[in-house]
Order: sequence, then C-alpha cells, then structure tokens
Amino acid sequence: DGMSELAIAIRRATERDAPALGRLGAALMRVHHDFDRERFLAPGKNPEAGYGRFLVSQLPNDDTVVFVAERDGEIVGYVYAAIEPRSWKELRDVAGFVHDVLVVESARGTGTGERLVEAAAEWLIARGVPRVMLWTAEKNVPAQRLFARLGFRRTMIEMTREK
Repeated sequence: DGMSELAIAIRRATERDAPALGRLGAALMRVHHDFDRERFLAPGKNPEAGYGRFLVSQLPNDDTVVFVAERDGEIVGYVYAAIEPRSWKELRDVAGFVHDVLVVESARGTGTGERLVEAAAEWLIARGVPRVMLWTAEKNVPAQRLFARLGFRRTMIEMTREK
C-alpha cells in the first residue's frame, strides 16, 4: 500500500495486545505446521487464545521481551525474545534468543521485520547478552535471507526423523 516504514511504530507489547498477539502467534504456528506437519505442533482448535495467553504470560518476566509493530492502531507484527541460560545440552553460553518474529503480509517489504529483530537484539545486548541466536524453519527462505542480511550466520542444522 506504499506506506513507509515510518508509519509503523515499534513498541513494547502490553496485556491489551493479547488478541492481536494471539492472532499473529497462531499464524506463526500455521505457517510452521504447513512447512512440516510432522515436526511442528498442530495449531489445534483455538491457537489464537492459547498463543495470546502464552505471550502475555511472558511480559512480566525480566528476561523476556515482546515488541509489536503498530500501524494506524493495528498490530502488524511482533517479536518475542528471551535471555536463555548457559546450556550444556546445546553447547553454548548465555545467549539472547529470538523465538518468534512475524509480520503480516500487508506490512512485508517495509523493513518491519528487520526493525523488530533489531529492537529485540538491542534489548538483549543492553542486558549484557553477548550473542543473539535464533532458529529458522528450513523451508522459510525469505526469513533466512532477512536474518543473513542482519548478520546472522548458520551454526547448527536440526534434523528430524519420525519412527
């Protein structure tokens, strides 16, 4: 629609954003389930309510952050990130993890995804976290291009086998 990225504001999420966060989180679930129905959780009957509750439950936690992208009073994207402790299982030290990032179709190509990831990264770095990590679905090539553009490099490959 030709709106510039300046028309989209990035701010911390609040409890009032629960319905929008639920819709976006459910969309994220559906996209991943469509990528690989055996690997990713099925959305179920009402993923909007569940995901909205989950993201709002993260807001009071000092080690997590949720930012939303807002255009004309409508939430058009979000990012959810957290500080994760050292993991012997994953052979890594303390790290910031971008768990979710999603921008609705009508706001793609405006730099909103980049701004959301950078807002989360800046928040993590300000908390003294030395590295920011994320996982991306194998089939999500546009997201991988975005992350590479932002300086992320491939470090692990998840492989899955059923039965």
